[in-house]
Amino acid sequence: MADGEEISPVVPLRPRASETAANQNAPAHRPAPPLVAFHRTELSEILKVYGRMVAAGEWRDYALDHGREEAVFSIYRRMGEVPMYRVTKTPKNQRRQGAYAVVSAQGQILKRGHDLAAVLKVFEKKRHFSVVGS
Repeated sequence: MADGEEISPVVPLRPRASETAANQNAPAHRPAPPLVAFHRTELSEILKVYGRMVAAGEWRDYALDHGREEAVFSIYRRMGEVPMYRVTKTPKNQRRQGAYAVVSAQGQILKRGHDLAAVLKVFEKKRHFSVVGS
C-alpha cells in the first residue's frame, strides 16, 4: 500500500435473489424425536435386581436398546440366546397401563405398571410357608 491510501471496509456479499428464493421453498428440517432411554435411577433399580440374580447364578448377560418408541433392558441366561426377559419403558403407555413392563421370551407380559420397583417385584422368589401343627 502506498502512503495516504485508505483501506476500504469489508462488505459482506449478499446472496442472489435466485438463491434466497430456492432456500425459501426448501422443506424445513425437523429435528429427530429424542430417543427413549432409562434414567439413571431407573437403571439403578434394574441393575440391583440384575446383580442379585447374577449372584444367584440365574442370569449371565444383558443388553440395552434405546429407540424412538421404547427403551429395552434384555436379560439373557447365556450369551447369544433369545432374551429370557425384557424390561421395557414405553412412555406413550404412561397414562394407560403404565410405562414399565416385564415381558417373557414368549412375548407374554408378566407385569405392567406405573412404578418400576413394583413391576420388578415379579422377579422376587415366592416363599411358601407351611404351618406345622402340633
